Amino acid sequence: MTGRFGRQPTGWGSRLSARLSRWAHSVAGQVFALQAMIVLLLIAAAASALVFQARYDSERDARHRSLAAAEAFAHSPGIAAALLSTDPTARLQPLAEAAREGSGVDFIAVMNLQGVRYTDSRPELIGRRATGDLSRALAGHAFTETFRGQPSDAVRAVVPIRNADGVVIGLVGTGIEVENVSQVVEGQLPLLLGAAAGALLLGTSGAALVSGRLRRQTRGLGAAEMSRINEHHEAVLHAVREGVVIIDAEQRLVLANDEARRLLGLPPDPENRHVTDLGLDPRTAELLASGRVVTDHVHLAGDRLLAVNVRPTKEHRGLSTGSVVTLRDSTELAAVSGRAEVARGRLQLLYDAGVRIGTTLDVVRTAEELSEVAVPRFADFVTVELLEPVLHGDEPSLGTGVYTEMRRAAITGVRADSPLQPVGDIIRFVVPTAPMAAALDAGHAVLAADLNAAMGWRAQDAQGTRAALDYGLHSLISVPLQARGVVLGMANFWRAADTPESFDEEDRSFAAELGARAAVSIDNARRFTREHAMAVTLQRSLLPRVLPAQNAVHVAYRYLPAMAGVGGDWFDVIPLPGGRVALVVGDVVGHGVHAAATMGRLRTAVHNFSTLDLPPDELLGHLDELINRIDQDDTGIGLTGGEEEGAVEEVPDGAAEPAGVTGATCLYAVYDPVSGRCRMASAGHPGPALVRPGGAVEFPELPSGLPLGVGGMPFEAAEFTLPEGSRLVLFTDGLVEDRDRDFDAGLHLLREALARPGRSPDQACSDVLAAMLFPVPSDDIALLVADTRRLEADRIAEWEVPGEASAVSRVRNAGAAQLAAWGLEEISFTTELILSELITNAIRYGSAPVRVRLLRDRTLICEVSDGSSTSPHLRYAATTDEGGRGLFLVAQYADRWGTRYTDRGKVIWAELPLTGGSEPQPADPLDLDALEDLAW
Repeated sequence: MTGRFGRQPTGWGSRLSARLSRWAHSVAGQVFALQAMIVLLLIAAAASALVFQARYDSERDARHRSLAAAEAFAHSPGIAAALLSTDPTARLQPLAEAAREGSGVDFIAVMNLQGVRYTDSRPELIGRRATGDLSRALAGHAFTETFRGQPSDAVRAVVPIRNADGVVIGLVGTGIEVENVSQVVEGQLPLLLGAAAGALLLGTSGAALVSGRLRRQTRGLGAAEMSRINEHHEAVLHAVREGVVIIDAEQRLVLANDEARRLLGLPPDPENRHVTDLGLDPRTAELLASGRVVTDHVHLAGDRLLAVNVRPTKEHRGLSTGSVVTLRDSTELAAVSGRAEVARGRLQLLYDAGVRIGTTLDVVRTAEELSEVAVPRFADFVTVELLEPVLHGDEPSLGTGVYTEMRRAAITGVRADSPLQPVGDIIRFVVPTAPMAAALDAGHAVLAADLNAAMGWRAQDAQGTRAALDYGLHSLISVPLQARGVVLGMANFWRAADTPESFDEEDRSFAAELGARAAVSIDNARRFTREHAMAVTLQRSLLPRVLPAQNAVHVAYRYLPAMAGVGGDWFDVIPLPGGRVALVVGDVVGHGVHAAATMGRLRTAVHNFSTLDLPPDELLGHLDELINRIDQDDTGIGLTGGEEEGAVEEVPDGAAEPAGVTGATCLYAVYDPVSGRCRMASAGHPGPALVRPGGAVEFPELPSGLPLGVGGMPFEAAEFTLPEGSRLVLFTDGLVEDRDRDFDAGLHLLREALARPGRSPDQACSDVLAAMLFPVPSDDIALLVADTRRLEADRIAEWEVPGEASAVSRVRNAGAAQLAAWGLEEISFTTELILSELITNAIRYGSAPVRVRLLRDRTLICEVSDGSSTSPHLRYAATTDEGGRGLFLVAQYADRWGTRYTDRGKVIWAELPLTGGSEPQPADPLDLDALEDLAW
């Protein structure tokens, strides 16, 4: 009987010899021999390294022990005194021996500065000079070394001994003999050898396991037999009717069977050549070289349709070794695959349309996106026409019938030149049988497969249609753009000579679907445009159009609405009595008409509260309460249980719930040009920027208040004295903060933009916006720049009034003299009358101190202050009353009058024009002294 290698030998010994010989010639036996040799070399190298490492570690340990023992002995108490005694040896020898035994070193020698030993573990060495270089220790430095010489080789340490003054008075030498160090290493050799033997056993066992596994995998085959098997494998590989291509990690072809050569048309000897050098179609070469996983990918290679599968080969050491490509000839499935590819492309185009159309809330841009998404994948040219009301955001007419004209909003084509009318032209549909008019009349897409036969289209504009036909336009689909049953416009899809195939019914259905999706986006953009225009109009109508005339500050402002939606930012400049002015800036959270309307309500409320002349913190408190009431009224939360059920208004189905004030911030500042004091309070709003006369910019600290409508905490005010020529800059957070810039970075930019002096407020506003404006602001921006002024001292007159009736005439005469100095004799009589009434009533009904102040500003301001908080009231006196006409006369002769409260009393003020032309003239001259007897 013969085996794989010939006739089977007989006999036990012969069979064992044959088995061993066969094992030695197999691939598994050769691998085992190689692995065993490698293991043996590795173990020998490791054992040698361990021996050297052990020797090195023992010597290093000896150095450390010697140095530690020497340091401990040298710094032991009494060593320095014993060294300086008359008999150092007698005192130190017992100590040294005890320390040597305790530390485990071989010797401890105490030496003088000449190196003569006072102590040693070998008594015969006492009195003899130690050999070796001791200069480093004499210089005060401890050191260790491996000493070679007499009396023995040793690893020693030498440490200086110092007296109390730090002077070296002796040396201590300790050490371990090299022979003892070597004994430690030799004691470890049995363990090392045992470990090496164990590692050798494990290594050879592992090699045997690997060899056994390899032998089972190769079935004990030798190289010749494996070569024959490879030949059989090659024969089978090239006989299959499926192309197989193997490509390595460097994109070089490793193997291609006969079928792959035929299907791909490979040149002779393609192995080891880059796939791009095989003369393949670029798409095919890119697919083979990409290495990406592909499953049944239908690929056109020449005139063949191939089903391609690509799989990466198994990674080796974390790196890909290439890929395997299989190819099947599927040419007979070309027609079916083509239709599937078209359907897949249409679905992808609809998906892209959903993603790309409607990215902005702009009507024209949405129309452009519709035209761009369909060219060139569906049509060669696309035009979009919209009704005029749609372009402006208005609701188109709901009436039925054919629309006769629209405006072209977008056009996109495969080429720049086009025979179609440009964007902006009016497109008219006057022939009912034209595809556009027919589509609008029918309410669905209309197909004109052959424009040469579309007589209605050709009759509509003979000259224009002739140019279009000569250009190559041959097929058209007209789609009405409808949303919620309302026509918004029309989309026309054209094919020219670039696409010979005409549109068909499937294309018409697809165009209708595309138009329906675009119409929804256009309607959303239209509705947003309408709301944005309404909000902008409302916002601008509610903001101040002309700033009031006043002399306290020189003001410039800027207001910019957000691009995405108008918000509720506002500002105001409000003149106050006494020549003062209130500067206001605020922000309502949210966008749209509701935010703008809320802003108007708050601005009106601030104007109303300012007439009460309240301090900033109290005004914000009243405004906070007002917002709470607005929220309750708008949302119905404040209704009590006692109200009738019918009093609650029901919200219709589908209507939005009433929306309250979702949040608002406000900064209110009052500046007095007489004293230069500025008092301000904030309700969650950023504080102002203060620009000093020299150009230094700072942001004053304000007490942090909660936004309006939150409630629960009182507001606090801060007061500053502003140098003459200072500049206050109030702003909303939209100026400094955005998605791409945080608040602190915005403040830094604002500081830099305001730092340059010598600019007017208007120029400062322009420079700030130029430096900080975002390309597409996401929030409104309100900016108010106010240069503060001081009222000159020669325009102010003040008097202290004693609490006696005779003082009235003196102050009145002093006021008349001041008016004469100011050249205001025309209003002197009226002013004296008002001063008499106000001072008389302050003395009678008020409390000390009583002061009078005249301010010459745009008007003449008369102020009488006292320490009482009692408020006067205007009343009409009866004909029989002896008094009660004082304030009535003041109201008749003054343009304005009123009362404001201070921290310690009140001020009654009256304003008169600087000319007396409009003041009422009394029929008979009045006795001013007699008027002092009139009461409020």
